[in-house]
Parts: sequence; C-alpha cells; structure tokens
Amino acid sequence: MTDAENPFAGQGAVMLDIGDDIGALVVEMPADLVGVEIEIRPAGERWAPGIHYPHVAVVERPSPSGPVASLVFGELRQGEYTLHHKGAGEVLATASVRGNEVTELTWPGR
Repeated sequence: MTDAENPFAGQGAVMLDIGDDIGALVVEMPADLVGVEIEIRPAGERWAPGIHYPHVAVVERPSPSGPVASLVFGELRQGEYTLHHKGAGEVLATASVRGNEVTELTWPGR
C-alpha cells in the first residue's frame, strides 16, 4: 500500500460497524510487516485467481505505549477465517470472529 492510496491510514481511531452477526478483527503485527497486504478468507475457502478477497495493509497505529503495527478488518460476518499474504495460498493465521465483538489476535511469531 502506498501513502497515495490512503494517506491517513494509521493516523487515528478506526470506526467499526459491528452488531448482530457482524464483528471485527484486530491483529497486532510485527513491525517489519508494515506496508504488507494481508488477505482474509472464510476458513476452508481455497484461493482462486480472479476472486477478490478483502485485504488490508499493516500500518502503525498510535497507542498509549507507542506505535503498534496492526491490521483491522472492520466488518466480518461471524465465523472462522484464515489470513494470508495477499494472493497467496499458505495459511499464516486463523481467527474466530463473533458477532457484536472485536476479536483480537497476535500474529504468530510476534
């Protein structure tokens, strides 16, 4: 992701639209992955060329203890998900998202 795509990414609060069966996922990431795009898919769904999967870039966000590299998926239907480098097949992490909740995850190896 370039600054031109979203020059304000990571500069403030993230607005989440959750409720009923819609939740969100926040993942604390290693700092060396800032700028890398991570894709999310329903668990068990295989990557296929030409299919668009939601993806976000890892950005540094302010926190009381200093900047934290993270990514946020703001509106996810309740269920099991896998995380991947954008366009790749290897599962790098899994998450269970519940409706009306923010699921927090620490990236493996963080």
